Amino acid sequence: MLVTFSSKAGADVLMLSQHAKPLLKIIGKLNGPELETRGVWMPEQLGDAIALLEAAIAQEKTTHPDEDPDEPIHPLAQPVSLRQRSFTLLDLFRRAQQKKLPVLWEASSAW
Repeated sequence: MLVTFSSKAGADVLMLSQHAKPLLKIIGKLNGPELETRGVWMPEQLGDAIALLEAAIAQEKTTHPDEDPDEPIHPLAQPVSLRQRSFTLLDLFRRAQQKKLPVLWEASSAW
């Protein structure tokens, strides 16, 4: 399933549901295992959403305990961090907050 985050403040951000669910859970928009069809962050809610995402990014560990720090890892074998995954969504949140616009999200089929 494809999740589209949109706002008049910037370009749409597209994510597969498997990648969007952890972000929505961190922000408090996902209560169970199932993804709702759509949702919205009003401008006054964006500050809290940004703070929650930034706190989760700060707590994320950058290395895995089973990895050898001296052995190089091929770039394609490295996992995508929460910081990387949420970068464009955080940018959209910040732009929408500055312009006092809502951010909408909608889950739909992949094609």
